[in-house]
Amino acid sequence: MRTPRLQDLALWAAVCVPPAAAALDPDGRTLIPLIAGVPSFAVATALGRARPLTALAVPVALTLTLDARMLTPLYWTWAALALFGYLAGRRAESGRAALWFFAAVALSGLPLSAFVLRDLWGWPTQLLTLLLAVVLPWLAGRWHRQYAELVDTGWRLADRMEREQRAVAGRARTRERARIAGDMHDSLGHDLTLLAVRAGALELDPGLDARQRDAVRELREAAAEATHRLREIIGVLREDDSLVPPREESVEGLVERARDSGIPVVVERSSGTDGLPPMAALAVRRVLQEALTNAARHAPGATVRVRLVRDETSFGVRVVNDAAPAVSAPGRVPPGAAPGGSGLVGLDERVRFAGGTLRSGPTPAGGFEVCAEVPIAGRDGNPLVPESEEGRAGTRAAAGELALARRRVRRRLVEAAGVPVAVLAVIALIMIPLGFVGSSLSVLDRETYEGLRLGAPRDDVRSGLPVFTRDGPPDGAPVPPEGQDCLYYTVKNADRLAYRLCFRGDRLVSKAVVP
Repeated sequence: MRTPRLQDLALWAAVCVPPAAAALDPDGRTLIPLIAGVPSFAVATALGRARPLTALAVPVALTLTLDARMLTPLYWTWAALALFGYLAGRRAESGRAALWFFAAVALSGLPLSAFVLRDLWGWPTQLLTLLLAVVLPWLAGRWHRQYAELVDTGWRLADRMEREQRAVAGRARTRERARIAGDMHDSLGHDLTLLAVRAGALELDPGLDARQRDAVRELREAAAEATHRLREIIGVLREDDSLVPPREESVEGLVERARDSGIPVVVERSSGTDGLPPMAALAVRRVLQEALTNAARHAPGATVRVRLVRDETSFGVRVVNDAAPAVSAPGRVPPGAAPGGSGLVGLDERVRFAGGTLRSGPTPAGGFEVCAEVPIAGRDGNPLVPESEEGRAGTRAAAGELALARRRVRRRLVEAAGVPVAVLAVIALIMIPLGFVGSSLSVLDRETYEGLRLGAPRDDVRSGLPVFTRDGPPDGAPVPPEGQDCLYYTVKNADRLAYRLCFRGDRLVSKAVVP
């Protein structure tokens, strides 16, 4: 609270300097600036923060009270008009009320000039003074406020985009961790399954004694138990930021290793994966790996047929295993599923991520089939920062806000430059009819002029004069006598002449016809 109060005190001191200087001026010493200005400016300063437009109305009303043209006392009210006009534009949220206020002040100048000054040409003078001393500082304040709002909007937009980018990157990292964990699950699960198959085949070797068979059986059970534990801890692996993708094996390597483990694999047709996009090649390997793992686990001893087909637009993989030679033991997991039920589900997610499709299910002969098709022109790029729909939507929203801010800036710049020009144009248009009205209503009859007596009181003289005076002296007219206040009236049927009536104090001291 201390800083705003000090700022208000400094503002009040600044606007009170001109009234104090005017009161101490030796050429026109008067106490009116101190008596009227200092307390009025104190009231305006007190209202400045809560009601900035009301604070501006105080010096404007004071200036209109002293002179309807807002010109005579301008040398000591200028600072107050300019500063409070700027603060009204800077502090007010909306500019509509200020525009209505300026319009009201401008319209009030016409009756004041007509009935108080009795000089219609005082109205254009008041409009120019209002424009230069009040409206232009107000426009500067509005521009400053709008610029600050745009800067604040820009920072908030940048902060929001940064937070959205962090959120998108966090979700992408989560998906990538899940993908890497799934790859580890598939790779290690495949290896452990092949290990269990080899141990099972070795267990049936007649050349082993009972102790060796027990050891092989324990090895097979340990491999199965390790597979279960791998699936149990895969959730923990998904939360690890330090995971790295496992070493990838070629399609030919997968088939050969499965054969070495005792799985009868028949390759009906094979197309190489060379030249495939990384995501598509990885999806093909995962489909083959998961299908071989499920065949070894759920249909041991059954023949597995692999078909890899490549055309111009897509790569297809089809893995079919025959029915198991022996009846499955009670409690065995059904074909195509895996403990935990995540094998084919994760595989389908992998294929869809590469832009392809996956289908699986039992065959009429009692076996199981896994088919996948991935496009050759699949999704590539950095998987940590995918081109997601939410990312594109955020980019479009940010671009829209930026375009809106630019349009707002252009519109306000046009307003700031156009308002003064429009006001000047209005003043110029007003002066045209005022010229005709002033010429017709400022004509002084010759009889009335000749009947004026020197030394007559001003009020008596003004009672018989026209309602309005003409717009100053004619071009080239002699300078009025020093210390005299002179009025000029139009001479009927003589545009190049004017009547001049000069007063000293409240008395008519001279009259003349001037060219």
